Amino acid sequence: MPRLSDKDVRRFTHVDHDARVAFVLLSGQQMIAVGRYDTVDPGEAEVAFLVEDRHQGRGIGQLLLEHLAQAGRERGIERFTAEVLPDNHPMIRTFKDAGYSVASQYDDGVVSLEFPIDATITALDVMEQREHRAESASIERFFNPRSIAVIGASRRQDTIGQALVRNLVLGDFSGQVHAVNPSADAVSGLPAYASVSDIPGDVDVAIVAVPAEAVQDVVLDCAAKGVHGLVVISSGFAETGEEGRRRQRQLVGLSRSYGLRLIGPNCLGVINTHPEVSLNASLSQVMPPRGRAGFFCQSGALGSAILEKVNNRGLGLTTFVSAGNRADVSGNDLLQYWEEDDSTEVVLLYLESIGNPRKFSRIARRVSRRKPIVAVRSGRTTQGVPMGHAVRKIAAPSQAVDAMFRQAGVIQVDTLEEMFDVAQLLAHQPLPRGRRVAVVGNSDALALLAADAAAGNGLVVNKTVALGAEAGADDFEDALDAAIDDPEVDGVVAIYIPPLNVSGEDVANVLAAIGEQSDKPLVSTFLGAEGVPELLRVPDLAGSTAGRGSVPSYPAVEAAVRALARVVEYAVWLRTPQVVPTDEALVDRSAAKKLVHQLLVAHPQGHDLTDTEQQELLACYGIDLWRSISVNSVEEAVAAGEEIGWEAVLKATARHLRHRPDLAHVWRNIDTPEEMRQAWETLREVITDPANAGFVVQKNAPPGVPVTVSTTEDPLFGPVISFGIGGPLTELLQDRAFRIPPLQEHDAQDMIREIKASPLLFGFRGSEIVDVAEVERIVRRVAQLQYDVPQIRQLSLPLVLAGEKGCAVLGATTRIEPVVDPRSDWFVRRLSAMPGDTLPG
Repeated sequence: MPRLSDKDVRRFTHVDHDARVAFVLLSGQQMIAVGRYDTVDPGEAEVAFLVEDRHQGRGIGQLLLEHLAQAGRERGIERFTAEVLPDNHPMIRTFKDAGYSVASQYDDGVVSLEFPIDATITALDVMEQREHRAESASIERFFNPRSIAVIGASRRQDTIGQALVRNLVLGDFSGQVHAVNPSADAVSGLPAYASVSDIPGDVDVAIVAVPAEAVQDVVLDCAAKGVHGLVVISSGFAETGEEGRRRQRQLVGLSRSYGLRLIGPNCLGVINTHPEVSLNASLSQVMPPRGRAGFFCQSGALGSAILEKVNNRGLGLTTFVSAGNRADVSGNDLLQYWEEDDSTEVVLLYLESIGNPRKFSRIARRVSRRKPIVAVRSGRTTQGVPMGHAVRKIAAPSQAVDAMFRQAGVIQVDTLEEMFDVAQLLAHQPLPRGRRVAVVGNSDALALLAADAAAGNGLVVNKTVALGAEAGADDFEDALDAAIDDPEVDGVVAIYIPPLNVSGEDVANVLAAIGEQSDKPLVSTFLGAEGVPELLRVPDLAGSTAGRGSVPSYPAVEAAVRALARVVEYAVWLRTPQVVPTDEALVDRSAAKKLVHQLLVAHPQGHDLTDTEQQELLACYGIDLWRSISVNSVEEAVAAGEEIGWEAVLKATARHLRHRPDLAHVWRNIDTPEEMRQAWETLREVITDPANAGFVVQKNAPPGVPVTVSTTEDPLFGPVISFGIGGPLTELLQDRAFRIPPLQEHDAQDMIREIKASPLLFGFRGSEIVDVAEVERIVRRVAQLQYDVPQIRQLSLPLVLAGEKGCAVLGATTRIEPVVDPRSDWFVRRLSAMPGDTLPG
């Protein structure tokens, strides 16, 4: 079209963000791609893309398609169509490679494509892989830069800028270090430049240590230079209040608009101990030794103490990141990087908040299959969030967050000390095969403490060898060899407290030799030492402080046993098959979604479902709600009596009028419709009183153990399901089990068995064993319903009677509410926002 009419120009340049939606992709201020859809029929839209030639082949079309599809789903679009020239193979491949089921036909020289945009398993896998590659690559550039600019480098001693330059240079960074200071010619022997743009050659990463109000200009300068990443040490952002939050929001928006990743602000920095890089781009003077663990820390203030502790223990790190306010780069990004980093065998996380719990759970489940993750979560009880973190507080109970960590295979510990206890075991010793341990030592008192600690942490002491106070190296060698060779032992705890004036070096040599050769984990309390003592280390060819097979030591035997127990739980999780429930295909998702959609159309502000609506909804998932009949008249009372029995109606009416004991005699010996009519006639005035009108009658249920199943949809956290025995004691003692849907086959089994009152379901004191399989089925189905229909705000089965032959679901309460953005973390990446925040202009 050589010329466009005004109407065409307007159509191409204007959208209504509903029936016509467009996204543009910018590189700086330059538009390089546009993707759009136009609704052509209800539920159907035509989609089209334009990508600049020099940017084609970079996955831009698929990225735009992801966002357009999510926008379409949110606006009721069910399928996309497209018309493509036959020789436009890249665009045809874009649709098919996205994982959608594409149907095509050729007509009049044009290929017409059509596909539903409901995300398939293949489409989700494509998105996950692209997300993983992009985020991993962005972090790799921070750890392996060829050149670094320190912006705010200073000649004055005891300044942040001076410390950053000194730590980079003295840390033997293999790349180039450039100092940026417009007021100086040189800093610490390095030539100083007025701006990043003045630096000759490329700059990969910029370390920023200037006043907060000047950081925005630095971002523009770095963007013009082509810098890939910023590490903002500067404070004065969200941690200071509303003005700081606004400044931080602008910083992130500006950085992302130019394709820059951002660590910080208000952070300690980054470290890579690889000898070919040797990067200490942080304020810490301590360069940790080379090891096998990657460490992510949100607290800048705590970072230096953590590095000091790591160094003292001889643990060793591969890489370290202190994210500060965590405005952009988060623990999720680091997990993506460490998953592929062969040198990182253990991941350590100190989390003060979780900005995207669903994404964290999704990534952690995958990473934990390849390498263990150990996490400390501050604010675990209060669910508090530090002021500088732009995240919302999780409304889900802390037990639900704990459940998410367990389901993802994350080893959650209570303190930093315990984190290091577990990390040094994972980094140096093999995983145990089971819970059976042997205790070998020369102190009976400490052996007893070890046995008590094992019992308290879910381990079983199958073997105890008391060697006596005078035991030497040969005695320890024989006993340890026998314990490790014992097929009934999965791990060994060695205790050595030497007699006076004995160094214990010979025993240490035995422990190190056996630890190096053993295929079972060996932990020790050796001379009360903490960490991996020099005497217990095995040389490492890769240059780590302590090699594989080194024996970790703990100052207290209880700490050794506790660390071993945490690792056992991880090993058990790792070996547990991830089996999708076999009955999942028996549910009718489309009918449930259709019902909820219809109800929300009629009640756009939300709706509490009636008994009939709940029966219909639960029936879609194979849950039969116990028959309930509303009674408002004598005719309905007679009909209820004939259907479910006079006794049921009698009891229901008596309960309904329990405030009138003087009328109780009327409800005795009702056996016929005539007697029912006479009773109602006698009480007509009372029952027809508006205060007493209408009640529900249910058929008497068979006896059983009362259990409760409840779900909720947390706007940030997502779906949560809980299970417990019915009654006030459950609430008083908080004896409930939590999980995050979707559930694996074993999740429902574990939920039912982990509550303290579970023996009531398994024949406690001679009672009948209930139909546990049916209880598990109900738990799985309710969880699946909540997962499939995020518009369910809350769903509760407050009274389920679990009997010997089945379960009776006696009631339900369900609340549905419209959801604007249902769990879209899979499909779109948006700037994180606090309530009340707006996107930068």
